[in-house]
Amino acid sequence: MSVIDQNAIAVGPRISEADVGDYLALLKPRVMSLVIFTALIGLLIAPGHFHPVLAITSLLAIAVGAGASGALNMALEGDIDSLMSRTANRPIPRGRVTRQEALAFGITLSFFSVLTLGILVNWFAGALLAFTIFFYVVIYTLWLKRWTAQNIVIGGAAGALPPVVAWAAATGSIAPEPLWLFLIIFFWTPPHFWALALFRTDDYARAGVPMLPVVAGPDATRLQILLYTIVLVAVALAPWPLGYFDAVYGIVSLALGAGMLWLAIEVFRKRERSASLRANRKLFAFSILYLFALFATLGLEAIARMIAPLIW
Repeated sequence: MSVIDQNAIAVGPRISEADVGDYLALLKPRVMSLVIFTALIGLLIAPGHFHPVLAITSLLAIAVGAGASGALNMALEGDIDSLMSRTANRPIPRGRVTRQEALAFGITLSFFSVLTLGILVNWFAGALLAFTIFFYVVIYTLWLKRWTAQNIVIGGAAGALPPVVAWAAATGSIAPEPLWLFLIIFFWTPPHFWALALFRTDDYARAGVPMLPVVAGPDATRLQILLYTIVLVAVALAPWPLGYFDAVYGIVSLALGAGMLWLAIEVFRKRERSASLRANRKLFAFSILYLFALFATLGLEAIARMIAPLIW
């Protein structure tokens, strides 16, 4: 076979090798699970009665919107993903899905998720979901991720919006309670991801992503983790004395906040490589537990209020 023939085959159309698992991977299922969970809490704490069918429809639309964002993110970051060991096994770097296929998949899911939420629930929630997808794909993926060390800080707004979208689906409005949830996730995101970035610095540097440890160094990152954790603990605790959430939440928030702050201090203190690596991993793992337990407390309180009249 000639070189010309080989080149023609290389650049010509090919049959996709993708299977169902590859398309599910494009949805970023772990991120989607967090979106579904935080959106569910937004629905549970919303006042009034929300029909179960509409609640399920809202959660599905929000979940699909999150998956669409993940697919579009992967389509636009295939070059970065191929250079990082953490992401090199994703469908696009492996050649299982083409960039065009992922784009078509993500755009289709975005369209139907927004349309479903808007038509079947309300257009205010649909518009918020559309803005969330736009923010994650355009503002974060195309701009912030590649151009500024503040990518996680500002881009975290997209990941913080699902409970607000869910509340809007249930009520057609916005209130202080979902905004507190937004703020908690927003200030949780930087210490959570920077703890990961501290032991993935080489990956981000190789891919040319200006993550804070790459741009400012590990010591500056440790300080920022500590400062953001202090703000996070204060923001998460504030709804209790302000009367938005109950005392049980306040006590859980205080206990979890103490653990989160202690681990952030450990990350700040420990500079020797092996000790620093352990501290970073502990903070990253605990931060997931922190957010889950905090939101689960709100959800359990809401469920208890729902069933109390049936028992008593």
